[in-house]
Amino acid sequence: MSILVGIHPVAEALRARRALDRVLVAKGLAGPRIQEIIDLSRKNSTPLRFEERAALDRIAGSATHQGVVALGAAKQYSELDDVAGEARMLVVLDGVEDPHNLGAVIRTVHAAGADAVIVPERRAAGLTETVAKAAAGALEHLAVVRVTNINRALEDLKKSGFWIYGVDERGDQSYDQVDYAERAVLVFGAEGKGLHQMVKQHCDVLVRIPMAGQISSLNVSVAAGVVLFEWKRRKKSGRE
Repeated sequence: MSILVGIHPVAEALRARRALDRVLVAKGLAGPRIQEIIDLSRKNSTPLRFEERAALDRIAGSATHQGVVALGAAKQYSELDDVAGEARMLVVLDGVEDPHNLGAVIRTVHAAGADAVIVPERRAAGLTETVAKAAAGALEHLAVVRVTNINRALEDLKKSGFWIYGVDERGDQSYDQVDYAERAVLVFGAEGKGLHQMVKQHCDVLVRIPMAGQISSLNVSVAAGVVLFEWKRRKKSGRE
């Protein structure tokens, strides 16, 4: 991941609308130049976080960052409205924090022929170089959308005609028995946590992957592959 340090480099990157994963500002820092960075971050919908100065020291590798650090994104994020119009299958990740898992999911989603991945702004991995490497080139061919609120995004997608399928170990229906809608969204939960309760409530159907062993769940990228390739198989055979 590229790292920008200092007020001027970060401000210039924001003015140029460079793809940034997030901007970090030291807690308690103020002034017109800092306010400009805050305003530009909000204008660009770039996540902005206020951190202890010691945390910025660790990320920047020195204490000469003037209280401002930006982490570059490996790719520009797409807008939800831009990808939803013609999409038939979207994948929402409810807080996947491991960049290797995010990259693997992106690779799987692209291989299965789905249209985009949607991730939340907070408490989730961003598009770092680690993600790009794990995606093995798929990131260059697949749209990734970052939204401020997953539940609101799901409601917007419902209004656009999508049906929402949450993948949960306690789901009512098996993933291979569901008749997926022509326009569908699959929602996968975070590592070890699954779907948040509010996210579950925004799903139209909860589906499960039956397990034969003693382990109750799969890695998120494996689960995505299982369900997505079943969807792909049905689409190819004309069952949908």
